[in-house]
Amino acid sequence: MSLGREVRRRRQALGLTLEQLSERASLSPHYLSTVETERRDPSLSTIMSIAKALGCPPGELVGG
Repeated sequence: MSLGREVRRRRQALGLTLEQLSERASLSPHYLSTVETERRDPSLSTIMSIAKALGCPPGELVGG
């Protein structure tokens, strides 16, 4: 599964809106949307922020 799909799957499983997750990860909703739709490849620090906001290890988002 791709990073963007995994982020979206986990966000929805937690019942979070794009806005709620973006606030937790200190990212803009627009940027997070581009990650979920695979229009942007996030940096390692961004992946770590998203993972922390989702409460999972970063490796689980990238298929590790």
